[in-house]
Amino acid sequence: MDTLRQQLEARERDILAPQAAKSADSRGRLRAAPEDDVRPAFQRDRDRIVHCKAFRRLKHKTQVFFAPTGDHYRTRLTHTLEVSQIARTIAKVLRLHEELTEAISLGHDLGHPPFGHAGERVISALMPGGFNHYEQSLRIVDVLENDGEGLNLTWEVRDGIAKHSKGKSGAPVNMPPELRSATVEGQIMRVADLIAYVNHDIDDATRAGILKAEDLPKDLVQALGNSSSQRIGTMVKDVVTETLAGGLTEIRMSDPVLQAVLGLRAFLFEAVYENTIATLEFKKASGILSGLWEKVHERPEEFLDRKTMESEGLDAATRDFIAGMTDRYAVRLFEQLYIPKPWAID
Repeated sequence: MDTLRQQLEARERDILAPQAAKSADSRGRLRAAPEDDVRPAFQRDRDRIVHCKAFRRLKHKTQVFFAPTGDHYRTRLTHTLEVSQIARTIAKVLRLHEELTEAISLGHDLGHPPFGHAGERVISALMPGGFNHYEQSLRIVDVLENDGEGLNLTWEVRDGIAKHSKGKSGAPVNMPPELRSATVEGQIMRVADLIAYVNHDIDDATRAGILKAEDLPKDLVQALGNSSSQRIGTMVKDVVTETLAGGLTEIRMSDPVLQAVLGLRAFLFEAVYENTIATLEFKKASGILSGLWEKVHERPEEFLDRKTMESEGLDAATRDFIAGMTDRYAVRLFEQLYIPKPWAID
């Protein structure tokens, strides 16, 4: 008699589009492991990511605004959840594998360092060979989690995490085949990431007083919509319509919508991401990470993983330690290492 997992795998073949990834056809894991009696492979991967420590740390990592005092600003965790929701919506309409799409979405930013992209730039400058958060995300699921055993995820999830970067142009589609995910589900995540952040960053910037609704370029608003909900709806509809028209061979967007989205992204870089007010605290954050890098190098035995130091060197161990920090832990450790404690006088 078939197990519950096998029944679910058979259901996938009946329901999903021919172009969808199928759990039973996975290329496998880094290490062979017994199958679960209930959960197919991609669902199991999704669960492993949700329960890992790196995922929980995302709640205290910056998305755009460093250590916001308001309750409603996005963190790296809420961004990840919004990406996952948009990605699953697209996957559902296209009859692609929702759990695979979700697993890739939930895991794509696990390697993001503290203080958002400012933190990534600092570590990249300090680390010989540079630093990319998507490479660190893959390292986390392959090596660092589970006491050095990793999460042992399927090839398809790992491929989606490793290839979620949108490149210098910021375009989430029309990438060369060697640079895009091998599964259509992995390509969804890249589009969903852009859709999520160009909309929620407008919302956060407006809440912070950096933007007003009337500041948005009128031609882009006309093309995409007046509200976040309208813009997301426009983008999602365009993605599914164009992808279906293309025979589900790859994720697509129409050129007018794509150009409008990229135009909105370019506007946000100038008005928000590089805004003097928004980036003022990041200069301090850069000093914090640079200072921590120096101190940790001086006292590696106190902070760093011995096995990593022995096998990959001091810089690799320092990268793993600092990139894994939450914003508040980085600030607290900097204070501990650099701020003199007052003497208590009776």
